[in-house]
Amino acid sequence: METTTVRIAKEKRDILKIIASVERREMKDIFAELVDDYILRHQETLELLARPDWVQAIKQGKQEVADRVKGKSLDELDD
Repeated sequence: METTTVRIAKEKRDILKIIASVERREMKDIFAELVDDYILRHQETLELLARPDWVQAIKQGKQEVADRVKGKSLDELDD
């Protein structure tokens, strides 16, 4: 496994050290867990961005918002 450097404020680092000590865990394990949780929370977004048709629809929607295209009311939407 490769390593990387993470820069965090001293105050946060100190708090993490205390938590790691209380939980009897290594900070690297805490960071690995946090990264895994972050990836899991964003998995659905990554899956959508892997679909070119969805990426195009998102771009089109963003452009319509920028161009102030009037959308449909809730009553006009299909069920």
